[in-house]
Amino acid sequence: METEDAARVWRTVLEWLLAGVAAAIIAWSVKHYMYAQLEIHNISMQNTLYDGQRLIEDKWSYHFHQPHRGDIVIIDGPESDIRLIKRVIGLPGDELDIRDGQVFINGTALPEPYAKGRTEPNGITVPFVIGQGELFVMGDNRENSMDSRTLGPIAFTSIEGKAVFRMWPFRQFGFID
Repeated sequence: METEDAARVWRTVLEWLLAGVAAAIIAWSVKHYMYAQLEIHNISMQNTLYDGQRLIEDKWSYHFHQPHRGDIVIIDGPESDIRLIKRVIGLPGDELDIRDGQVFINGTALPEPYAKGRTEPNGITVPFVIGQGELFVMGDNRENSMDSRTLGPIAFTSIEGKAVFRMWPFRQFGFID
C-alpha cells in the first residue's frame, strides 16, 4: 500500500513538473514570437504615443501579411540595442514626394491628421520610389524623428512587429488607431 501511495505522489509531482515546464515553454514562445510588451522611450511619435507609455506589440501578424500604410511598427534600429517605433507612410512601388510640408504618395496628398510639425525631406532626395521588400516610415513628431528621411527605406526583415494596444497609462487603455 505504501509503495502505491509513494508512486501516486511521484506521479503527481511529475505531472505538475511537466505542466510547469510546458507552461514556461508556451509563455516564452508567446513573448518571443507572438506578443510582447514595450515601453516608449522617446518623443518621435507624439502626439500619438508619449514617453513612458506601455504598449503590446503583435509580432505574429506580419508573418501572414505585409504592413499597411498607417500601421505603427517596431523596427530593429541601426544599433543592435535600439528599437524604433514609427508609422508606415510608403509601401513598395510607391513614389513618395514631400512638397511644402506635405507628403504625397503617387502624386496624391496623404492625409495625416496624426502628424505634428512640418514635414521636410531632411536627408532624402524627392521624389523617391520605394523598392520591393521595403517600407518608408516616419515618426508622427516630424521635427523630432530619426526615420526613413534620415535612414532610408526600411527592409521588411527589419520589422519586428506592430503596436496594437496601449496598456499604460490606464486612462488611455485600448487599441491604437
